[in-house]
Amino acid sequence: MKKTSNLPIVSIAFILCCSIVSLAQNREKFVISAKAGGINAITGEASVHSKGESDWQQLMITDDLNAGDRVKTAYDGRVEILLNPGSYLRVGGDSEVELSNNTLSNLEVRLLRGTAIVEATGADGLELNINISTPHTKLAIVRHGLYRLNVVPGDATELIVRKGRVILSDSHTIKGGNKVVFSGSNVTVAKLTKEEKKVKENEEVDVWSKERAETLAKANRRINNRMLTSAFASVRDYDSFSRRLGLWFLDPRLGCYTFLPFYYGWGSPYGTSYTTSIYNPFGGYYPQRTFGGASYPQSSGSSSGNSTGGGSYPSSGSGSPRQTAPSVTPPSGGGMREPRMIDRMPRKEPIQPNQ
Repeated sequence: MKKTSNLPIVSIAFILCCSIVSLAQNREKFVISAKAGGINAITGEASVHSKGESDWQQLMITDDLNAGDRVKTAYDGRVEILLNPGSYLRVGGDSEVELSNNTLSNLEVRLLRGTAIVEATGADGLELNINISTPHTKLAIVRHGLYRLNVVPGDATELIVRKGRVILSDSHTIKGGNKVVFSGSNVTVAKLTKEEKKVKENEEVDVWSKERAETLAKANRRINNRMLTSAFASVRDYDSFSRRLGLWFLDPRLGCYTFLPFYYGWGSPYGTSYTTSIYNPFGGYYPQRTFGGASYPQSSGSSSGNSTGGGSYPSSGSGSPRQTAPSVTPPSGGGMREPRMIDRMPRKEPIQPNQ
């Protein structure tokens, strides 16, 4: 388990707002993308068992899980783990999970017992690759949405897909609004009842997950130009997988990571939006520098391509051709706005899970 070095400690008030119980809040990097496994929030009691170690240790907010590391929670414990940029794994009380593979191209999480919720933030049509296994089944989350898994060892696994799309090991596709129960060799699929479609207010992990989603979306809206300038000063490269998504961005005031998408139009399945993005339709990409062979301009001048609007994202290719911001139509009435390094798009109507 890799420990990161500390930056100056943020205030306890902000630490509490982000549901963090450790004083060593800050991370080594403001922007990360290459691997999953960062611990983003802890409440209650939680422990970690690093691969190759014999003992369990107290889980810290500065921990980054490696492949093979396990996390378990006490009855009052809850843990938020970063997956690919824009997706979060939230582990409920009395649960145990293993990060089997922390690479974004072949990400795999194993839920051994208890409850876990996956919030996959994204754009319509975006293909994800979040592999989940339990003692009873294997599946892959392929679309943005909201997923809950319950595992009773030796008994069954229950999957609730409130919104999104899952592919089972037998290649069957499960869409939002369905529940799947895996027990032995039996697999049953049923439509969610009216009660099951709702986020249950009496389920602490459901309530906590929704609160975390709202907190992280607010953190995204608080990102300003000065924070971006400081963060990107140390960025040299990022993995090709994240070219389709975005980056994890450290909010130093909260001491946790939020999601910074490449394009606008991204929203949480809980209904909140990520209105701050690297791409500004009136100013190009921020910042103006080269990442991994692709140069993203900040200029608002004429460029090739077409604007695809909300929910669009850049190519995942890793070639060297220059990537340019799509051309956009100026807003009517006042002409082109003054170019800005970062744009905050108007809020959309809340996106609700499937009814």
